[in-house]
Amino acid sequence: MNHKEDYPAEYLADILQEVKTIAMVGASPDATKFSYGVLRVLHEQGYNMIPVNPREAGNEIRGLSVVGSLADIDEPVDMVEVFRNSDALLGIAEESIAIGAKVLWGQIGVYNEEAARLAEAAGLRVVMNRCPKIELFRPFWKPKLNQTI
Repeated sequence: MNHKEDYPAEYLADILQEVKTIAMVGASPDATKFSYGVLRVLHEQGYNMIPVNPREAGNEIRGLSVVGSLADIDEPVDMVEVFRNSDALLGIAEESIAIGAKVLWGQIGVYNEEAARLAEAAGLRVVMNRCPKIELFRPFWKPKLNQTI
């Protein structure tokens, strides 16, 4: 898949409909951070969220137990969402493969072609430089073409 082009709407919708458990690498307990807001919305929409942050391991974010790494998760993970820099994505792709994740999703600004190739070769679906919170609500956005300016 060419990750520099727009993803087909059906591809993103299928992922968001099929996944149930999402591990968020780089989850923050700081309510002013984007990862906190995305975690909150996805959790409120019914996804089983697992925050992953080695500095916060053993603590809670929004009442959810934080683990230190993907390897510390003791249940199946459908999707790994990444709030880290692009250079970290390759190692996270390797960890995602090791835990049997089905989807690797890089948040806006997170893009690494080598990580995508590795994950796709292992059978994972990959999304990069997108926000699942935005994509989740995109079908409900309606253009207001008749508004006056």
